[in-house]
Amino acid sequence: MAEITASMVKTLREKTDAPMMECKRALTEAEGDMDRAEEILRVKLGSKASKAAGRIAAEGIVGVFLSADGKLGSMIEVNCETDFVAKNDDFLTFAKSLAELVAKGKPADVAALAAMNLGDKSVEVTRTALIGKIGENLSIRRFVRFEAQGKLASYIHGGSKIGVLVDVVGGDEALAKDLAMHIAASKPKSLDASGVPAELLDTERRIAIEKAKEAGKPEAMLEKIAEGTVQKYLKEVTLLGQLFVKDDKQTIEQLLKSKGAKIPSFALYIVGEGIEKKQTDFAAEVAAQAALATAK
Repeated sequence: MAEITASMVKTLREKTDAPMMECKRALTEAEGDMDRAEEILRVKLGSKASKAAGRIAAEGIVGVFLSADGKLGSMIEVNCETDFVAKNDDFLTFAKSLAELVAKGKPADVAALAAMNLGDKSVEVTRTALIGKIGENLSIRRFVRFEAQGKLASYIHGGSKIGVLVDVVGGDEALAKDLAMHIAASKPKSLDASGVPAELLDTERRIAIEKAKEAGKPEAMLEKIAEGTVQKYLKEVTLLGQLFVKDDKQTIEQLLKSKGAKIPSFALYIVGEGIEKKQTDFAAEVAAQAALATAK
């Protein structure tokens, strides 16, 4: 039997908001498997038990570049250690310059971007120098580059913490702006069902079956219940299936059809999504620094 530590219980509670004892019971039942324990809590406590997805767990900004004709664009996430540095002018300039370099230079990946020139120095040399100047570690996490089939629209929200880039064919500028804002608000995982990872659907199906069993539903109904749950989930997480935030009487797919428009692709970045943020005890840190200063 795996040992269930206090830190494991604390981590699961932070991820799910479930009561401490429920977290401990779930971890015990799952023999210490964190993902399985989270599934158990979702079965017992409902879908609200999972809130880890989309949590901002690191600092930084999303930078966006759009060409004047809307045909070329890019979006990049650049991370730092504190929100204070995320507002630093040098840091902001660096991120925005990288977004433009991605669009115009077509790097294959982050390593290729780091080797490119930004002015008279490489991106990596510039990044290293900026670390020395600002005093925090800075990293280039990811980027996306679009050559539009239609015209690109972008939206930045929350002090550059959420960024959207969407390619819209047809429609008008107002529609494109509404779609970009909808994506930022509703956070779809993909355009349609084909883009949703199979493992996510398997998880939803498994949880639905377990919840139905606990509710005493007949064995013959389990698969039908699970399929209904999966279809509901797909409507919630696919852009075309979502209800439009400005008019919940129609889906995005219906909205596009009414405007004679379509979306070939989109990208959504949330700063720090999926990165475990380091927790610091500020008082202890100050005390440690004061002790070090005294020792010197």
